[in-house]
Amino acid sequence: MQSPNEFRRLVHERAKQSHGQWEASRRLIEEREFPATIAKLLRIVQEQDLPATIKESLCSLFKQQAARRVQDLDGERLRVLTGFPPAKALRALCVFFELTDRPGAQWPTPLLASETIEEHIRSMANPFDLLLSAEVASVLDLGAGDLSFAAELAELYVPKLQQQNRQLILHGVDRLDPRSKLGGPLHPTHERLRMLRDTVGLNFAFWGNQDMCALRNLDEVGALAPRYTIVTCWAPATPAFAYEPTRLSQAIIAEELYKTKGVSRKVRFQGEPALEVLHRDRALLFPPWKFEVVGPLALLGLLAERGGLCVLGAVDNQVFWEFLAQLLEEPRYRPLERPFTDSTIPEIFGDVYQALHHLPIGDSVNLADISALRRPFLLREPAASSHPRKHADHWFRYVRISRGATFPGFPASSTARMFPVMGEEATPWFLTLVPS
Repeated sequence: MQSPNEFRRLVHERAKQSHGQWEASRRLIEEREFPATIAKLLRIVQEQDLPATIKESLCSLFKQQAARRVQDLDGERLRVLTGFPPAKALRALCVFFELTDRPGAQWPTPLLASETIEEHIRSMANPFDLLLSAEVASVLDLGAGDLSFAAELAELYVPKLQQQNRQLILHGVDRLDPRSKLGGPLHPTHERLRMLRDTVGLNFAFWGNQDMCALRNLDEVGALAPRYTIVTCWAPATPAFAYEPTRLSQAIIAEELYKTKGVSRKVRFQGEPALEVLHRDRALLFPPWKFEVVGPLALLGLLAERGGLCVLGAVDNQVFWEFLAQLLEEPRYRPLERPFTDSTIPEIFGDVYQALHHLPIGDSVNLADISALRRPFLLREPAASSHPRKHADHWFRYVRISRGATFPGFPASSTARMFPVMGEEATPWFLTLVPS
């Protein structure tokens, strides 16, 4: 944070993103709470490492001894500092400086710095072993599907953590509605759900019918932790994450979907909406949102925001290159209106493609050893998107790429376990990422 404009933007962003805290801030500016709120804000501001002009202005505001209500403060200065009218400005500052409890405060938050996590991961073949050395062992599984990964993770790590007198916190979300007839084997069985809920030493929760890119409803009630030791996503869905809307127009994406997936139309199946796709003379049925394209930036941003360590497993070849383009610094890896195909990928990625294409199955490489990692950046909004984007104020300081579906000693999803018998599928990828 270098300027008043940047401070104002950050205050606005936090207020918009933290709905639960925003509502809780209302009581902090009531007359009976007001003097204590001002005193706390003054103390926090004095302790913060803020630009001198902002710090001096805030301290001057909060040192007004006679102030007993919002109207007693310098409203114009509040407006200049935050961009909000006085009452909202003070509430926004309460949220920004965390005077309100964060939703999910009942969950312990991992405190390991990203530098420390990177040091650990560089020395670990198995990234999930971070759970054994981090002060909090917590995992958020995005797109948890049939909970096969969750079951394997619990089986491997709950006994080890119990030996340390610790528990594993394991939360999963999936967009499939448990009541739906669509999705078939991707639904978790009642037996697996019961097993996970009954496992001693495991604090488990699962939410179906939940879009991973729209977690506000769970955050508002404190169901999720603000941050987890590890956030995972197995087999990121195609086409949802196979095309980046800031790089490709809706027309290009629609054309690619037609060429690669076939003709689709909205229908009803046993009384519920569905998407019918005519592919290679077969009619396939999917949930109605199957062809909604979100793009890798949305998922990568969510991972960076919620995880101290992020793991993407069983990433298919098409999705992988779109993800990779967003992790590399040079803009040439993100050409506009040019889909990634078997013929364009070698040309666009050049030496990076050659290095990764020849990576043996089971081997890994530090991406920064091949090409510069992308620095934090401002996101460009796609022309049409139903998912709000955030500024990428942090991105990834370390990315390790491994070739393969499964690895000895690693927990994995059922999709990852199926890759060896999926004759038409290329060997997938496994990404280990440390946010900055």
